[in-house]
Amino acid sequence: MLTSIVGTNWGDEGKGRMVDLLSEDYNIVVRYQGGNNAGHTVINEKGKFIMNLLPSGILRDDTVNVLGPGIVIDLEHLFNEVDKLRKAGISITPDHLKISDRATICMPYHKLMDGLEEDRLGDKKFGSTRRGISPVYADKYMKKTLRMGDLKYLEDLEDYVSDLVEWKNLVVANGYGHEPIQTADIMDWLRKYGLPFKDFVVDTTQYLSDAIEKDKSIMFEAQLGALRDIDYGIYPYTSASTTLSAYAPIGAGIPMYTLDQRIGIMKAYSSCVGEGPFTCELFGEEAEMLRKAGGEYGAATGRPRRVGGFDMVASRYGAKIQGCDYVALTKLDVLSYMDKIPIVTHYYLDGKIIDYFPTERELVRCTPLYEYFPGFECDVSGCRQPADLPQIAKDYIGFIQEGIGVPIKYVSVGADRDAIIKMF
Repeated sequence: MLTSIVGTNWGDEGKGRMVDLLSEDYNIVVRYQGGNNAGHTVINEKGKFIMNLLPSGILRDDTVNVLGPGIVIDLEHLFNEVDKLRKAGISITPDHLKISDRATICMPYHKLMDGLEEDRLGDKKFGSTRRGISPVYADKYMKKTLRMGDLKYLEDLEDYVSDLVEWKNLVVANGYGHEPIQTADIMDWLRKYGLPFKDFVVDTTQYLSDAIEKDKSIMFEAQLGALRDIDYGIYPYTSASTTLSAYAPIGAGIPMYTLDQRIGIMKAYSSCVGEGPFTCELFGEEAEMLRKAGGEYGAATGRPRRVGGFDMVASRYGAKIQGCDYVALTKLDVLSYMDKIPIVTHYYLDGKIIDYFPTERELVRCTPLYEYFPGFECDVSGCRQPADLPQIAKDYIGFIQEGIGVPIKYVSVGADRDAIIKMF
């Protein structure tokens, strides 16, 4: 079974908690795109964990975790993330974690360039996490990067690294006026943070192909959501990678295989970190109450998230382009305090009502058409069966299901691993 766990919105939908829950039935969990610019928060019997690079399956002792060739890896961040998990009692070994030899290394100068450009843009900034993701993906397609397999030959590559540094200084020093990058510093960084992972580097194409031949089950864990996809998201306020389920086999290293199922994750309301159009956005006290109730602060950055009612237009679009077979609806319990629940059913575009998700030039002109659903006004966090839910909560779930056109199979009512309702 090859299954993708993907976000249908702007990210932060709760993918990590669903991977942690469902990975019990899978042998391997693969991260296939993105870098450490977003976080997956998992709470289970071992504690609370935030993973930026590592797959959420790393918390299961008998699950193999893979970072595929579609990933960009900040070695320093990975080093510290692994160290923190080990100190919390999580075993991470080459048997437990495998890193593609084709995965791209995110260098210190990529992070530097990310920050310099955001500073230059000022009020026109994209809302980058300043973790170097766009610059490293740009260099990947310029064919001017190091890959994880290069760590095995690091001492033979100083001249190549020197050429990269010279090229980067054309922009960093001559363009932005920053102090020049030094080759010696980059080599020291690679030795300190890269060499400890040399034994983790494998050919993931061969490894995963062999696993499939042995009927192993594989889960593909995405970062961010459909609306942050570089091609189909709210460009240019997107990530630099492909966040869609269709990319999972490619980014994992097995483009010759296809997925068996695609599970889309969406919240019972909306949230967004960063800049760009967010049509459903709420403001003032209504927004602050929802933000506090949902703990809506970025897992990677700690930034307060923008929040809104459930956006039917965006969610239907996201579920469609992800090709969702069914959906997990998260954080239903957050809505318990509301006497009426806001839902965006349509958009206004230049005075006309639309029910489709437009491209960016039109999207920035859209305003929300809000309707209000009756609140269930009770604590649903203890519910574990559909019958435990109040009828009005089941009606809300049914309303969303009909609106997005995809069956809702799971509903989460809390952060703990067992705080889940299987609807069918």
